[in-house]
Parts: sequence; C-alpha cells; structure tokens
Amino acid sequence: MMSLGIESTAHTFGVGVVSSDGKIISEARDMFRPEIGSGFIPNDLADHHNKVAADMFSKIDMRKIDLVSFSRGPGIPNALIVGSSVARYLSEKYRKPLVGVNHAVAHIEIGKLTTGCKDPVVVYLSGGNTQIIAYTEGRYRVFGESEDIPVGNALDVFAREAGLKTPGGPEVERLAKRGKYIELPYVVKGMDLSFTGIVTDALRKRVSGARLEDLCYSMQETCFAMLTEVSERALAHTGKKELLLVGGVAANRRLQRMMDAMCKDRGARCFVVPARYAGDNGANIAWAGILARKSRDKSSGIIQNWRADQVQVNWI
Repeated sequence: MMSLGIESTAHTFGVGVVSSDGKIISEARDMFRPEIGSGFIPNDLADHHNKVAADMFSKIDMRKIDLVSFSRGPGIPNALIVGSSVARYLSEKYRKPLVGVNHAVAHIEIGKLTTGCKDPVVVYLSGGNTQIIAYTEGRYRVFGESEDIPVGNALDVFAREAGLKTPGGPEVERLAKRGKYIELPYVVKGMDLSFTGIVTDALRKRVSGARLEDLCYSMQETCFAMLTEVSERALAHTGKKELLLVGGVAANRRLQRMMDAMCKDRGARCFVVPARYAGDNGANIAWAGILARKSRDKSSGIIQNWRADQVQVNWI
C-alpha cells in the first residue's frame, strides 16, 4: 500500500509518499517565511499553501497511490482547510480512500519508525506544541505540557522581537554558541511548564543592554533544563526505558545533549527523530495515515484543537 500524505497545519505545505512497510518513497515541502520582525498571518499562510500546492503534486503519480492522508489538526484553521480541501479533491477525483490524521500522533509515529524505538516517553516540542507523552491503555496520554505558549513559540517570539530571522529556533541556537549564562525565570509546576515569563524577562534584559548571544544561551539553558526535569520525572513515573524527541525543536543539538545525559544517568536510551522529519512534512502524515486507515472516523473536516490524547490508538 502507498499512502500520500498532505501536511498543512501551519507555515509548511508538505507532500510525502510512504509505503505500508515503512519505506519513505518521497518527501517535499515548501515553508512560508514572513519578513523579519513579522509573525504568521493566517490568510498569508493559506495563500502560500494554495500557490505551491499544484507544483508539489506535479511529480506524484496518483495511479500508484492507494490512500490519501492529510493533517486534520491541530493547527491554524486557514492553513488546515487548504490541505483538507486538496486531500478531498484528490480522493474524489482518483477514487482513493481518505483518512484524516492527528498531527501530533504523526510526529510520534514517524519518530518511532525512523529510530526503531518501541515504547518511549515522547517529548514533543515545536512552535505549536510542548507536551510530554506516553502510550498507555489505548491512547497517547499527556503527562505534562506548557500552560501558556510552547517552547518553540517562545524561541520564535524572542527571536522575532530581537530582529532575527524566522523560524527563530535555529537562529537562537547559532548565537547561543557564543553566549554566557544570565539568570532567567525557571518555571516548572509539577509536570507542567510556563514560558511566557522567560520570554518577557529576556526581552527586558535585552532592552537593558544584555548581549544577544548571552540571552540566546540563557533561553536555551533555562527552557531545556525545565524540559529535561519533567521528562526525567515522566520516565520515573512510567518506568519506561526509552525517551524520544520529536517536533521541530528536537533538532536542537543542545537539547539533545541534555536529554541524552539525563537518560544515561537513569539507564535509559535517548532517541531523536532525524532532522529531516523533525519539522512539519508530508511523510509524517502519510505514515500516520497508513496506521490509522482502519479508523471508523472518515470525516474530512478539520479539528483546530485536536489533542493527541483524544485519538484512539488502535494500531498498537
């Protein structure tokens, strides 16, 4: 079986093809990049996705496709609607089954596929999500999450206000290599976290004359230490011996080193999704579509706030 995956939850429109034996046949994407200092405007995202969609499908042979999969949510409605509409059109035109998949679950499953881990505590970090997740009793359960903005969004907001390029995470990581530590708020509440105060304090210190490199270093050290703490607590609570980093922020090398050191201290293994599949892409969606194809829910409607723990995981 060949699954076509369509990703359109936020800034990226992606198309991927994956076989039922887990082979990634093809993957292409196009990311909307706003001007420096600007954020993402939903209508601009939709316009971008509409403009690039036709070219993205030009190399896909629909005769070889058995299943059309698309990201149903969570995400930005204007962007989600484009992917949903394209998927429905292709499904009807070529008479292919249609399945809508959860974006977060897709990140988890591509991580498991590409790393070979079996039953991990998942640290899902991106511009739109920060969650500590593990599978139990038929669902991916959320053991901890951000109470306000996700860590990826925190890095992006700080970078944008500091005049750096979007996405901001890679820029912060680059500058952090030349920085020194400045104390910032450390906010862990049980298994949950908060990042807005960290961003506010870092920007305040920037106005007061702190070096940008020092603030980038301190943003990373503080946020990632918080995440490492709650991830270790999740490993202890669940008794699992694997940790899996997924989502765009998982590509950060400093985060990887901190999590790996923590896992070694606990006798656990740390896995990281390959950088190519850390960010949003169609291959994630295609693989998740294969896993979820027997779902009873065949609706093509989007679900803006569809959480991973609302998905019945009937393939494990």
